[in-house]
Order: sequence, then structure tokens, then C-alpha cells
Amino acid sequence: MSGLLIVTGASAGIGAATARMAGFSGWSRVVVHYNSDLNGANETAAMVESMGAQAYVIKADLTKPKQIEKMFEKIADLKPGPVGLVNNAGIVGKKASIAELTPDRVAGIFATNVLGAIEVARQSVLLMRTWGHGGSIVNVSSVAAKLGSAHEYIDYAASKGAMDTFTLGLADELAAEGIRVNAIRPGLIETAIHEKGGQPGRAERLGAGTPMGRAGTAEECAEAILWLLSERASYTTRSLLDVAGGR
Repeated sequence: MSGLLIVTGASAGIGAATARMAGFSGWSRVVVHYNSDLNGANETAAMVESMGAQAYVIKADLTKPKQIEKMFEKIADLKPGPVGLVNNAGIVGKKASIAELTPDRVAGIFATNVLGAIEVARQSVLLMRTWGHGGSIVNVSSVAAKLGSAHEYIDYAASKGAMDTFTLGLADELAAEGIRVNAIRPGLIETAIHEKGGQPGRAERLGAGTPMGRAGTAEECAEAILWLLSERASYTTRSLLDVAGGR
């Protein structure tokens, strides 16, 4: 579909893969959001433009509502059209059990993964209503939301559980306006998030134990996201799609 696709956390991983592949799904313009990795964002943008779409690189710290507001002020100056949101930006802490979860750590996880994501969704809905061309939202959750990630990342899992619930409620609110809201729940995906969590080989190591016998790729997640955003999924809303190899 022709329109503007906003991808948060598009400098690496699932966000970058989704932005890079957006042109193949007909998106003519892509907002490449990043927080700290400008080089990664620029690489993503270059790939977007090599596929024939226009890229806009925008920096914002999603734990700061004012920065999110400023990001959407910039987006609002662009030519109106259908809007897609890939609410992807997220963080994880180091592997830890409950006794090691400090209030500051948990607050930091929720500030990005939940509070920031909800504000990004809110601003996107306001933009969709202002422009009047409709839109679609895909939140990037995690299969951890249903597994719990005991002794590893239970705070991260809890934040993704919150996003699952948010997806369901927002879908109900917006269905009458023709705005669809869905989520994907990736499993063990080969991205740098495992390294950031202190376990660089985690996806490969645990992937062998999934029913499909391997870890997934960011591109496989991107394919699911882009399908949910597209008119091919026009009767799909309020769905949580596991992309987890049967896990």
C-alpha cells in the first residue's frame, strides 16, 4: 500500500528488517526512528531508499514524552496519507532473577517498552485522525509474555504482557474507525537484543530446542508485521501472532 510507515527502533534487529522490506510491500515513505545508533539508522535509511522508498531519519528518546511529541510534529509536516505504525522499540536488562530486579531497572524497562510505546501509539492515532486516511498498528511484543522468562527477564516479559493487553484494548477502541491493531510475539530471534541482555549466543543455543529446531530471523518477523499492516490482512485486528517456531 502507498503511505507512510513509522518504525520505532529501526536502527537494528526487527525494526531495521521491517523498514528495509517496507518498499516491497508498497510503502512509499518510511520514518526510521532511532535513539542512540545513528549509524545503524543511516544504514537502514540507505537500504530503504535503495528499494525505491523515501526515508526520514528521526531521533527520539521514547522515555521522554516531549521528544515523542517533537518527533510527531516533524512527521505531521509530511504529505498526508495512510499511516502504518510498527511499535517496535524495546529494551531488555541483563539476565536476572527476582532478587536482582531493582526498582530502577524495572522502571527503565517499563519506561521504554510500555509507557513510551503507548505514547507513540497515541500520537500515531492522533495523526491518523488528523490526516483522515486511516491506518494500521502492529505492536512488537514477545512470546516471553506468555512464557514468563523465569530466572532471566521476568521484568521484560511483564512489560510485553502489558503490551499484549494494550493491543487488545486499543484494537477494540479503534475498530469502528477502520484502524486495525495487532501484535506479533517473536520467540528466539537472531538479533543483538540477546547480546544486550548479556547472552550473545542465546538464540542459537535455545533455538535448537524449539519445535522447529532453530532460531528465527528478523526478516521472518518483518514478513509477519508487513502482512498485518497490509490490505491482505484487512479482516484481522485484535490478534496476537506468535512468530516463535512453535515455542
